[in-house]
Amino acid sequence: MGIFSMFGGGFDKKLEEARATQNARIIDVRTSGEYRSGHVPGAENIPLDRIAGFKAAADTPLFVYCQSGGRSAQAARILEQNGFTDVTNLGGIMSYRGPVEM
Repeated sequence: MGIFSMFGGGFDKKLEEARATQNARIIDVRTSGEYRSGHVPGAENIPLDRIAGFKAAADTPLFVYCQSGGRSAQAARILEQNGFTDVTNLGGIMSYRGPVEM
């Protein structure tokens, strides 16, 4: 058993779950420049400093990520405090092994 499996899987496994979840939204909370330098295909960019203004149905499945996991943890807390009920912190894209879009 790897270290990531002890904590619910790594980025790639959680991203697979996001892709299999109906109506899920994958949100990159890095800066616009970081997003443009390469992001998960299909992810939308809502930088951390704008995440408090995010609008969607409260039960929308949200999967958030950043570079290393710190900002996405903050974003997940903010979203939950704002009433979102299905928020998953994917962690950091630096551990992602799949394709990226520019």
